[in-house]
Amino acid sequence: MARGVAGAQAGASKRPTGTAPPAAGPEAGRGEAVGPLERGLDVLRVMADSAEAVRPGDLVRATGLARSAVDRIAATLVHLGYLRAEGRDLVLAPRLMEFGNAYLDASGLSRALRPSLERLTRTLDESVSAIVLDGCDARIVGTAVPPGRVIPLGFRVGDLLPSERCAAGAVLATGWDPPTHEAWRARRAADPLDARFPAVPTRPTAPRPERTEADFASWTTAAAANGWALDDQLVAPGLVALAVPVRDPDGRPVCAISVLAHTSRHSADDLRAHALTEMNRAAQDIADALYGTSHPLPAAPPPAAPAYADAKPELGPSFLQALARGLAVLTALGGQRGGLTLAEAAEAAGLSYQSARRNLLTLSELSYVEQHGRRFLPGPRVLELGYARLSTLTLADIARPHLADLVARVRESASLAVLDGAEVRYVARVAAGQITSARITPGTRLPAYATSMGRVLLADLPRAQWPERIRSLRPQALTPHTLTSPEALTAAFAHAADDGFALVEQELEAGLRSLAVPVRDRSGRAVAALNVAMHAGPESPEQTRDTMLSALRACAARVEADLALASAHAPVETG
Repeated sequence: MARGVAGAQAGASKRPTGTAPPAAGPEAGRGEAVGPLERGLDVLRVMADSAEAVRPGDLVRATGLARSAVDRIAATLVHLGYLRAEGRDLVLAPRLMEFGNAYLDASGLSRALRPSLERLTRTLDESVSAIVLDGCDARIVGTAVPPGRVIPLGFRVGDLLPSERCAAGAVLATGWDPPTHEAWRARRAADPLDARFPAVPTRPTAPRPERTEADFASWTTAAAANGWALDDQLVAPGLVALAVPVRDPDGRPVCAISVLAHTSRHSADDLRAHALTEMNRAAQDIADALYGTSHPLPAAPPPAAPAYADAKPELGPSFLQALARGLAVLTALGGQRGGLTLAEAAEAAGLSYQSARRNLLTLSELSYVEQHGRRFLPGPRVLELGYARLSTLTLADIARPHLADLVARVRESASLAVLDGAEVRYVARVAAGQITSARITPGTRLPAYATSMGRVLLADLPRAQWPERIRSLRPQALTPHTLTSPEALTAAFAHAADDGFALVEQELEAGLRSLAVPVRDRSGRAVAALNVAMHAGPESPEQTRDTMLSALRACAARVEADLALASAHAPVETG
């Protein structure tokens, strides 16, 4: 059984460890939403904690739910696009990042953090993280790593760290209230080895609670006095970290900026001398971006998810309406910086006022939603729902399951490639297994001018650049059909740009036909191309276009939707 599934067996349905007691609220009317929504979130937590695919039987053992309940939850989550079924296995799908994106949008943190984090990592040539308080522990909400580093240090957005083992935790603990201290003591007692923190090494032995509390109190007191905290190999052997606070207008620490370095590059004291001045400058810039009036952050874009739609007529009893409604409310809260009022959340999610209210009460009690005055917004705890794992997906990872679906539909091989100079470089491929399937693997390079994928990518360049690009390609006749003249290639690029696809007939190799469409990022730029390749048999090129193009475009649209979610707050590796 995968790591995380076994560990979740002992209480997946309980409130997350370390959560402060919820504010008192009315219980009437809560019952309809709490069961399915809470159980659905239990399943998502187990899935997120597992290092590999999970089967329904694993979820039954981990959550203690009946198999029938697990099957209905899984069917609902697959239908909504948060999980993907691969045979008997269930895996996380990129759409699950909607919840983490909703938090990052509504809080305004990501857009305030990114410029300063990227500038800081370039200046210091070290990995940088932004960290907030989640209950009584520290949640990573932003990262930046030095470009070109072969083995970059650092954590993933969404990772959770024990406060007493990281410099950011000491900085954030300077603002703790008594309930948070009590929650921290309870978490330490329940998990003395830090087994529920997969981002850090598990402790070999349990430290004495009184020693841990005294050390952490001393560390926190020093952090309050100094305005910074230093971690000398507490989070992991061989790593040192320095953290400084980002403060709100009342002086409270709302975030910590942490720089992480290996002891082969800096000792703890060297790191402080190297980084402290620049870190304090970055912290002030971030505070100005969050709270300043001269450069207010724009409102977050509307959530990518549509308003709640009832799939009960389609799926029947397998579809859990209460679960779908609760998740629709959670996603809708990301539609505006600062969150939404109850009435706004109901309207954005397409639900009644009472249904939205019931779900907000449940989500608040589970610490997935915070209330600030009359407004509700997602809390950092939503990042535990798979964000850390999904944030490391590459474009090839995102595309591969969609390519497999396309191949199953059209029964021809499908590939994804990026433009690399004068060539296209394959980054993902699913072969149809036919006798005539081309023997191409990821990493293969082919001349861009003679391939359908190359043509749609070259056609996306500004037209003023086409003449110079064609000259640099140095086209040669690979077959009697290869277009090589500047006039013919310019016309081919124009057709690809105007039509949104390219069809290449036996130009790369005799007997090979391919049809390609672009895959675009959030800005509309073609970052990759997707194609199907086949034997140029008795069917005409026009028949191939008419038969394949709609399926190819639908596949590209699904890849683009997942790419938009995955790249909402950090770039996705395309190569």
